[in-house]
Amino acid sequence: MGYQKQRDGVLAGNELVQLAAGAADLAFSGLSSAFRSARGLLRRADVPELAAEGRRELTARGRLVLHRLPAATPPHMETLARHAMARRTGVGDV
Repeated sequence: MGYQKQRDGVLAGNELVQLAAGAADLAFSGLSSAFRSARGLLRRADVPELAAEGRRELTARGRLVLHRLPAATPPHMETLARHAMARRTGVGDV
């Protein structure tokens, strides 16, 4: 007895298994390719220099990302507390 597709469009039995198997095969082929590339890199004589260059590039990238982030703002509750205190004391707006 085989599984059939349900009327409401939900995947049933065989289709779900086939979908999962296809995704697993795609992931496996991607990993295989990555391992082949990594093995080729390890055979190179300039691996230490390559690693140092990669580290410098990642550090520079991280620096750029951190510079794009806005400056830290004070915590929301701290701001609310300061406004409430200013209202109580009658001192101008914070």
